[in-house]
Amino acid sequence: MSVYVDEPIWPWHGLRWCHLLADDIDELHRFAVRLGIQRVSYQGPPRTASPHYDLTGFERKRALAQGEIACDRQGIVMVLRRLRGQAEAA
Repeated sequence: MSVYVDEPIWPWHGLRWCHLLADDIDELHRFAVRLGIQRVSYQGPPRTASPHYDLTGFERKRALAQGEIACDRQGIVMVLRRLRGQAEAA
């Protein structure tokens, strides 16, 4: 299983944010716990079609230090499409 993060390009509340995704939702939650991200930060169905956490640029640096896979915008879109395809097939 892998965990992915895109670039922190989304401005909000004076910070830059990015997305944390994983091949498996349980792995996503486990990784968020290791980063100290609270479950209330989770965004997934039915609010959004793509299960993910939003991270600040600072949290992204910590995640990368723990082995997360950095993706550019195109890469994270490919991960999202693959995960959606898996969900639809289930």
